Amino acid sequence: MIKTSQRSKLALGILAAAMAVPAVSQAALVEDSKASLELRNMYLNRDFRSGSQAPSYGETWGQGFIAKFESGYTDGVVGFGADAMGLLGVKLDSSKGNTAGNMLPVGASGEPADEYSELGLTAKARISKSELKVGTLQPVLPVVQYNNTRLLPGSYVGGMLSSQDIAGLTLNAGRLTEYNLRDSSNNEEFASNVDNFDFAGGSYAFNPQLTASYYYGDFDNVYKQHFGGLVHKLPLGEGLSLTTDLRYFNSQDQGENPATIDNDMYQAMFTLGVSGHKFGLAYQDLSGDGVFPFITGGDPYSQNLSTFWTFNRQEEDVWQARYDYDFASVGIPGLAFMTRYVSGSNIESAASNDGKEWERDTDMVYTLQSGAMKGLRFHLRNVTYRVADVTGGRDVDENRVIVSYTLPLL
Repeated sequence: MIKTSQRSKLALGILAAAMAVPAVSQAALVEDSKASLELRNMYLNRDFRSGSQAPSYGETWGQGFIAKFESGYTDGVVGFGADAMGLLGVKLDSSKGNTAGNMLPVGASGEPADEYSELGLTAKARISKSELKVGTLQPVLPVVQYNNTRLLPGSYVGGMLSSQDIAGLTLNAGRLTEYNLRDSSNNEEFASNVDNFDFAGGSYAFNPQLTASYYYGDFDNVYKQHFGGLVHKLPLGEGLSLTTDLRYFNSQDQGENPATIDNDMYQAMFTLGVSGHKFGLAYQDLSGDGVFPFITGGDPYSQNLSTFWTFNRQEEDVWQARYDYDFASVGIPGLAFMTRYVSGSNIESAASNDGKEWERDTDMVYTLQSGAMKGLRFHLRNVTYRVADVTGGRDVDENRVIVSYTLPLL
């Protein structure tokens, strides 16, 4: 079923208004338009190795179609345009009581849907290097980022203003009022007592090597959050570099009957690049009351966001070791490997004050570099997750196979 929000209708109205202006001013609107169709085939199996909850095993196989259209802008001081995104997910194999990974909508009967779809529309206006978008949004910011790890991506509904009018400075501000989950075909309000999520902030590049960021997020009647970040890239010589990524979050609850949230999270990751190799080491300290919060329907902006788990439990200390290799350095462009080990400890829960968890991820990706199917991408993912003395935690073994291809249409 395809549903459109009031803001999607507004997007159609603005596009219609733009199309009503003289044809000579519409040249860029048409000439700068882009359209693509992504075909995403995904298989996921998940084996719960511990716990008595059902299911103990699940698998899902599906085919996703992600069509995107981005118009240019009409001529003039203020340019107008509109974007559209059509999504369709089709079940290839799954059954009642045997689904996994939130890939398909599951009804009250427990039966996964045969297919699901949605339409997202976005109106946009631009003055110089400032752009306003209203409608379907997929932000990627420290205080809110959409989820794109399943058959179809998630999204939000709202308005967002972005500006790059000042050299080196990027500013973003907006309000989100609804969310759409990765396995859903409709927009939903956040909660009965939550009207919106407001955000504002930006980043400034002092030079090509050093960038600082600050963002603020206000999740109505849930929490307020401040973020500060610093990224430095240090060239060390031929084929050598050191990247330092520092992040700090302060989160506090607010509103009527709030959850217990009052914590600070410090993260630091250091990555040494040596030709095609990358060696990463990260540490996280999460202290205070409650888990690290992030907006409904999205992912946390965390260096320890892994394939299966988020590592954001109360009082959790986390170490991570990561290794990446780009086989282009040995004459095989398009082939890449990644493995990481993430270990969390000192977790507070109803079960213990010293809970522990760890995850090991291994990825292998190959993208065709030439030929008629250039861009065809094969992605294999393997996950091992173990948890101890944490309320509700379950051990997991998981495999994912993703084959994707994006076909340019315009």
